[in-house]
Amino acid sequence: MSFPVYLRLGAVMLHPHTVFELLGYFVGFRLYLRLRRRSGDVIGGRDRWSLVAAAVIGAAIGSRVLFWLEDPAATLARFDDPLYLVGGKTVVGGLLGGWMAIELTKRLLGIRRRTGDVFAIPLSVGIAIGRIGCFLTGPSDLTWGVSTAAPWGIDPGDGVARHPTPLYEAVFLAALGLLLVRWSRTPRPEGWLFRAFMMGYLGLRLLIDAIKPEVPLALGLGAIQWACVAALAYYAALWRPSGSFDTADAPSTP
Repeated sequence: MSFPVYLRLGAVMLHPHTVFELLGYFVGFRLYLRLRRRSGDVIGGRDRWSLVAAAVIGAAIGSRVLFWLEDPAATLARFDDPLYLVGGKTVVGGLLGGWMAIELTKRLLGIRRRTGDVFAIPLSVGIAIGRIGCFLTGPSDLTWGVSTAAPWGIDPGDGVARHPTPLYEAVFLAALGLLLVRWSRTPRPEGWLFRAFMMGYLGLRLLIDAIKPEVPLALGLGAIQWACVAALAYYAALWRPSGSFDTADAPSTP
């Protein structure tokens, strides 16, 4: 297999990262609409679409800011390169940026309900699909791992057997998505599914980025790992010994 693995559509050769990223967006959004129709939504109308817009804008900003922080020296050296500044992005930054933008917008609109559960399963599926494109792109995508002697290591063409970390993520997210589907069938406090998704994925990234060629910022951890630590600490502070989150999360309504 030669990386990137281009996809042929007639006479056109399509880059796998673009194809699977767009496919992930499409499938995730369609799944969101389906789940919203089937199980309802805790809010509706203009407020929901205001939150969706806030999530998109926040994700776009957060994904790029965290990308810049991944390698501060490279960012400073290429600060006059608009393609570098606009082109780079991270999933963790997108999730955290979107989440913070939604929370700010909810405060401005006076919304007190937990509104993220309807996004949990679509995010799991959409990111898993996108990671297939990262795998097919090869190490130039900067999401592949470091060298490994494990039998499942893959040489993407640079003569080094590497951890196929995009596949690790895709498999984990597929399993997490199935768990979320199962958990969604049992009544739970509002916000529980979204927080379960965030804690699961951020916990994975905290671990899996240790086998990626990250630039450490402090204590051997990179910017993405520190972002995961901060978010996980926030969610841990909300957890209660009963196994649920803070009591402000009222049970979901039909």
